[in-house]
Amino acid sequence: MSESAAPHEPSLLSPPKSIRDLGYEFQLPRSTSEAASPASIPATIPATPSTVSTELAPVSIAQPGKARASGFIQSTRGPQSTRFILYENKLRFYIIASNASDSRHRIIKVDRSSQDELVVVEDEAEYSGKQMSAMLKMLDDGNKGSGGLGKPKVFFGIAGFIRFTAGWYMMLISKRSVVALLGGHYLYHCENTDIVPVCSNQKIEKPAEEQRLMNVFKQVDMSKNFYFSYTYDLTSTLQHNLTATNRSVQGKWPFNDRFAWNFHLLTAPFTGQDGPAVKPHWLLPLVHGHVDQAKLTVLGRVIFVTLIARRSRHFAGARYLKRGVNNEGNVANEVETEQIVTEALTTPFYYPAQRDSLKGHQRRRPSPNYTSFVQYRGSIPIYWTQETTSMSPRPPIEISVIDPFYTAASRHFDDLFRRYGAPITILNLIKKREPQPRESKLLDEYTQCVEYLNQFLPQDKKMVYRAWDMSRAYKEKTQDVISYLEDIAEESIQITGFFHSGPEPFSHYLQSEADESEVPWRSTISLQNGICRTNCVDCLDRTNAAQFVFGKRALGHQLYALGVVDNPNLAFDSDAVNMLTEMYHDHGDTIALQYTGSALVNRVETYRRLPHWNSHSRDIIENIRRFYTNALLDADKQTAIDLFLGINTEQTITRPPVRGGYQAWFHKEHLEPAFVLDECERGINDVVETKGDFWVEYYRPLLFTSLGKHFAYSMNSTLKLPGKTAKDINHSPFLAHSTRTVHQPRLMEGVRRWMGTHPTSSPQKIHGKPVSRVDVTKALAEPELNPHSTEVIARQLLDPVVSEEEEEEYQGYIDQCQELVEAAVDRKDRIVYQTAARTAIGETADWQDDIADDAFFNYVERGTAQYLDGAGRKDALPVAFNYERWIGGLGQRVL
Repeated sequence: MSESAAPHEPSLLSPPKSIRDLGYEFQLPRSTSEAASPASIPATIPATPSTVSTELAPVSIAQPGKARASGFIQSTRGPQSTRFILYENKLRFYIIASNASDSRHRIIKVDRSSQDELVVVEDEAEYSGKQMSAMLKMLDDGNKGSGGLGKPKVFFGIAGFIRFTAGWYMMLISKRSVVALLGGHYLYHCENTDIVPVCSNQKIEKPAEEQRLMNVFKQVDMSKNFYFSYTYDLTSTLQHNLTATNRSVQGKWPFNDRFAWNFHLLTAPFTGQDGPAVKPHWLLPLVHGHVDQAKLTVLGRVIFVTLIARRSRHFAGARYLKRGVNNEGNVANEVETEQIVTEALTTPFYYPAQRDSLKGHQRRRPSPNYTSFVQYRGSIPIYWTQETTSMSPRPPIEISVIDPFYTAASRHFDDLFRRYGAPITILNLIKKREPQPRESKLLDEYTQCVEYLNQFLPQDKKMVYRAWDMSRAYKEKTQDVISYLEDIAEESIQITGFFHSGPEPFSHYLQSEADESEVPWRSTISLQNGICRTNCVDCLDRTNAAQFVFGKRALGHQLYALGVVDNPNLAFDSDAVNMLTEMYHDHGDTIALQYTGSALVNRVETYRRLPHWNSHSRDIIENIRRFYTNALLDADKQTAIDLFLGINTEQTITRPPVRGGYQAWFHKEHLEPAFVLDECERGINDVVETKGDFWVEYYRPLLFTSLGKHFAYSMNSTLKLPGKTAKDINHSPFLAHSTRTVHQPRLMEGVRRWMGTHPTSSPQKIHGKPVSRVDVTKALAEPELNPHSTEVIARQLLDPVVSEEEEEEYQGYIDQCQELVEAAVDRKDRIVYQTAARTAIGETADWQDDIADDAFFNYVERGTAQYLDGAGRKDALPVAFNYERWIGGLGQRVL
């Protein structure tokens, strides 16, 4: 964990040179200064406490260009602060950081006397509970002149420091909530923050400007979509954290600063100061994006599915104001999505060591129950813009800069090689043919860009480019969109792989031996080298649907690697896939709200051709909301984001536009595997041996609590889906609920088909309503309602039903019509009918001589009153006619 720091590197916290730096001195009691007498100092507090850890050195700032190890968890022998207490008076802030069990404490002091300079001093000593109580009593006695320590305030972390026109402000996380549990590490969501002025007597020369900047800063809502963890590096992937890779992907900080949105708030106040090292227990990077977790119950086995989306702080902003790529190679709407699937047999990342006294010390074993798959989305890495001056809902796309060497794109892909390794799969989902060229401009330029860059890469490292007009394939119904995406996903997963912290289950080996399979059994961990980069124009609707398909295929492989399923192919409409679909819906809605101000328009069901009855109206509303936000609110939103991230929009670009070589646009070392098997196996063994003692703090057997308060117990699961009960624990979540095809029948294919497919698909019927087993259970559990109440009427209108009697009656009409249509009519009968009809309306017709009398008799008979009254339907009429004289117009009757 520790490395020597360069002396010239900036430091966040400077250690005190003596105990006086914390704000108290050893002076006589009668002194007027803020001090405590020597007699009041407890003898149990030495100048250098013996509780200071000698086995954990602070995580330091590595030198530029130097590889560093992962800083994912701190050893338990060092501090793991999860709770903070703020004491304040007129001259100083005192902040106490405590671990979960309140057994170790640290303290820092923030000077409040200076308005222009921020002075933060840390005591490097670590104190026990009794020692910290004595320390606080001593500080309270020594600061009587300035009001003592004041009333303590509990908070949950320092988000950073910010300054506008006058003094500094300190941001404190005042409320948090647990959103995920990963290997015993809690992941939290920031629910609320407080902004506290540091200087007690702050003088503001421009109060109006100060208030305006404060209001702009607060437009970045810190209570939405900001996540953090005290003991787990949320800015990095699970594979990076567990394997402790030496690949330099995090720079000089103990976290990946690309995804730490409060990076400017943590570092800007201390830039240029000399000091030893950054203390990780005071740094709390906030990830902006989305975190979700749910349980998959498989016949008593519990599987945790975690979805983490990390939004990059580089080139971040609103939809139409941040498009394409900048000169540094950072693209707009860049989001890294990680899907983690774990089996909750044991909570930590390791198995406990075997207790065997004969073999001496036994090392811990990495738990083979952790898997992860990472995918990436980002805007097309060329220079393009959309002007929002007009009120058009779809502004025209303009390629602002034509770079024949694609300098910015080359920097972007070289950075992807550095972070994820090779190969890179590019899935481009923008439109190919349009009446008015819009997206197709980007398609041509992007294709040329990839072809140009690919020609200089080695043959086995070339980027795999897939361009497919997903929107046209859906509208023309020429392809099954989901099936095509699944084929691409399977190909990409086979190329890049996924991370698995252990070997395959031994049952796979036995099965392969029995089947004489040529696929070898994997006895080592599995690593992901490379990534799939997905994009459309906005990287929202189509991209999210494609990433869901990738996640579904990856979920099958992850469950197969854990030994949960015997086949990686998962069926749609199963509980497992339905749960994953809802998680990706929330994932896509959150990313869309952050980038455009509205939720997704087209969801996964849209491309599966399973739209909901209100999907069209919802799409219209989301489009209107998106247009309103982009036209009226994006400018203020962009200003707030730039202020929060510390971006100076007026600063000129100092980076030279020309690079060293136009053919060797990549670094050769970046093309090497990002994760090497031997190094990663050594790294994961080292992590579980030295950095996994947090379990002592997570597991607190002496604390009285209830199951309902545990996050793992109250987590969303497949058993909490609508209509599920505790009895469903014995049902497999991988079985499809119906065999319904993807394509719905056309409207005019016949009413008989419609009535034949829908009602008969239900196993039972209650009062003429087709219901399923779930509906029966719900009907038995729900109380009876008044059939004339508004609620019942509204339900009937929203879910109309057809009784069996009405269904049979309507079926009779359909059958009668169908019999008439299908019946074969003779030509002679048709002529007789036409002639009789003309005769009935008074026209004189020449009857053919070959027409039989009985044929005409039948037509005339059915038009008489006796027949209509029912008398003639049984027996023939006792009336005879002289047909020849009647036809001749004589009209005389024969007696």
